[in-house]
Amino acid sequence: MFTGIIETLGIVSNIDRNGGNLDVTIQSSITSELKIDQSVSHNGICLTVVNIESDHYTVTAIQETIAKTNIGEWSVGDEVNLERGMRLGDRLDGHIVQGHVDQTAICISAEEGNGSWEFRFSYDQEANNITIEKGSITVNGVSLTVVDSEAGEFSVAIIPYTYDNTNFKHIAIGSTVNLEFDVVGKYIARLYGFRDIR
Repeated sequence: MFTGIIETLGIVSNIDRNGGNLDVTIQSSITSELKIDQSVSHNGICLTVVNIESDHYTVTAIQETIAKTNIGEWSVGDEVNLERGMRLGDRLDGHIVQGHVDQTAICISAEEGNGSWEFRFSYDQEANNITIEKGSITVNGVSLTVVDSEAGEFSVAIIPYTYDNTNFKHIAIGSTVNLEFDVVGKYIARLYGFRDIR
């Protein structure tokens, strides 16, 4: 379980194909605090640490993860948003994030204005996920509030701190991002059969 509050950025240092899986090695300032079998959110993807060497650690993504996220597009040198699992008793500064990416989206606009940035994303409606204005959304692991919600599109506002300390500074028109929709909203929508209402 995560909060969507990014701890630090990691750098992809190696990517290996292992059958249908991807072994991704990350260089990070928090590596010394990790342990084998620990779950870490990488751009919103919950992945398990399988190896640690010096300030590098490795995680493995299976085919299901590769198919549903943007991990297959990562390259050596890319910056990745990192968050370790939340501890019981901590403040929940973001919202409840599972680290289970629902689908990807494409950035269709990125505009700077008056000290903040507004990003708009488009996603496939066929997956039956929804956003609502002022609701929560996780983009590349970052807990955000939806500014504007339309059918298959939404926008978020990014403050300078978030822009500078996450990989939002690398997102441009055409970039693919990972989305996790609000888990409470998903359960309510499923329960009441509202998942096709936009």
